[in-house]
Amino acid sequence: MKTTGDQQLVKRINRSVLLRLVRTNPGLSRAQLASRSGLTKSTVSLLVRELITEGWLCETQVTATHGLGRPSTPLHLNDRSRGLIGVEVAVEALRVVGVSLAGQVLCATEEPLKSTKPADVCRQAARLITRTHGKLHTRGVALLGVGLGLPGAFDEATGVLRFAPNLGWRNVDFARHMAQALARAGLPDVPVHVQNEADTAALSEYEFSDGDRRQTVIFVTCGAGVGAGIVLNDRLFAGAQGMAGEIGHSILQIDGPLCSCGRKGCAETFLGARALAKSADPTPAGHYLGVLLQNLWTTFNPDTLILGGPSCDNYPAMVQTAQQTLQRYAAAAGMTAPRVRLARYGMLASAVGAAALVLHHELRPLHSRAPAAPPRPEVPVANAPAVW
Repeated sequence: MKTTGDQQLVKRINRSVLLRLVRTNPGLSRAQLASRSGLTKSTVSLLVRELITEGWLCETQVTATHGLGRPSTPLHLNDRSRGLIGVEVAVEALRVVGVSLAGQVLCATEEPLKSTKPADVCRQAARLITRTHGKLHTRGVALLGVGLGLPGAFDEATGVLRFAPNLGWRNVDFARHMAQALARAGLPDVPVHVQNEADTAALSEYEFSDGDRRQTVIFVTCGAGVGAGIVLNDRLFAGAQGMAGEIGHSILQIDGPLCSCGRKGCAETFLGARALAKSADPTPAGHYLGVLLQNLWTTFNPDTLILGGPSCDNYPAMVQTAQQTLQRYAAAAGMTAPRVRLARYGMLASAVGAAALVLHHELRPLHSRAPAAPPRPEVPVANAPAVW
């Protein structure tokens, strides 16, 4: 029995319990955390001290009491001096944001993708990440972690990008390439997590929402490719090899047009950016998108479907047609269709959600299948923040 490992896991679980309580109920005191969590006061005191030192939590003005005893000290997430970096690796560009723990975008940059070779993409991303880290440092914000969203199926357990046809990638050891690039760029050794870009877009709506985080969130992103990010039962639903939500490669027409993935009749061939650019009328693409929304609705039964990506910005008529198509399906079944709305963060949704991926992992240690990035090469870095 690995006693040390078990103790470390229990500690991570207890930390996540306290972080989730403070995020849901800002202003709780240590005593209230002990009462609500069931942990001992000494355990809460020790863990809160660590979380304050690492920058996850901060104390605010002491609340006066009306009775005997010491006044309680309210605790909050430290969204002023600690932040996250999120990166979207899109087919045409890199988008990088610095985000507070509350989801406020502190800085953002976008740069055309200079090469689609994996090592080149990682070097370019590492350079922009390091530049964004410098901007955060100038604002007095310390970095707690980095998240990246990729346009394909990422296997979190192995760190391998299995399938990204629009980049021409198959079975790319992305996590290793990224770890090496970040070490060479001189970034402090912080947690780095990677996931599909539609999944990270869903997290931008889920983790940084003021609403009920028990709900099912489905985010459909439309660009060069088409994908869906699904948050189900308080965790990302990625599938066995990260393939869940690859709705762009669901078949809408048997023996239809040839897709970049090698199959025929995929949804992407009807409503991907390349197909839209060749068509003068986006209405047919809107019908196909409406069919995809209907299928997601009947499969997962969400109360809201969220749309994002460049095609949704560039073709508002497509979005309108998709909504009308979904409504017709609902009316035919005598049911109320879920609400359809555009992304809260617009074109930054996947990048902001990649930053949220760091928070998602910190709050759910039992759900983390494996670290996305392998151990970093030994590179001396001064003033690296103390993080897990």
